[in-house]
Amino acid sequence: MTELVATILVFLGVGASFLGVNLLTGYLVRPRNPSPEKGQVYDCGEEPIGPAWIQFDLRFYVVALLFVVFDVELAFFFPWAVVFGSATRATDLTLPPEERQRAADVLQVAGDVSAAGLDAFSRFAFAEMLVFFAVLLVGFAYLWRGGDLEWVKSVAAQPVVQSVNPPEE
Repeated sequence: MTELVATILVFLGVGASFLGVNLLTGYLVRPRNPSPEKGQVYDCGEEPIGPAWIQFDLRFYVVALLFVVFDVELAFFFPWAVVFGSATRATDLTLPPEERQRAADVLQVAGDVSAAGLDAFSRFAFAEMLVFFAVLLVGFAYLWRGGDLEWVKSVAAQPVVQSVNPPEE
């Protein structure tokens, strides 16, 4: 058996033993006094009404979806910031040549690219990110204007739905 396989097996064994010891300790130490209140479904402070398969407040879904959309969009800022910062440092003539070369190495640019070319690239990258950020802000404004960011919407703003069934006599 090679040293790498042995290392992996030892790592997995130690990790599994930590997991097993913690689960066993929790099982042995925790109190066992169930009550109807403790068995009741709890979700963000709202009282459950009816069976769990039917009652689902769509506000949770909307908030989760908005988080995913904006989180993924913001994740694109980090690689851009690295490239933009490296391009800016590579064209900064006040820095020593070694540091400028390290910044150019991050960009994987050959040494024969001019400072003017990298400066134009950094300006283009900045303008491109401003457009990306503007699109993100337009989406945010659309959601804000539509009221999707409000947790509790006013009942008065909701349209009144007429009953289809006639009242029983």
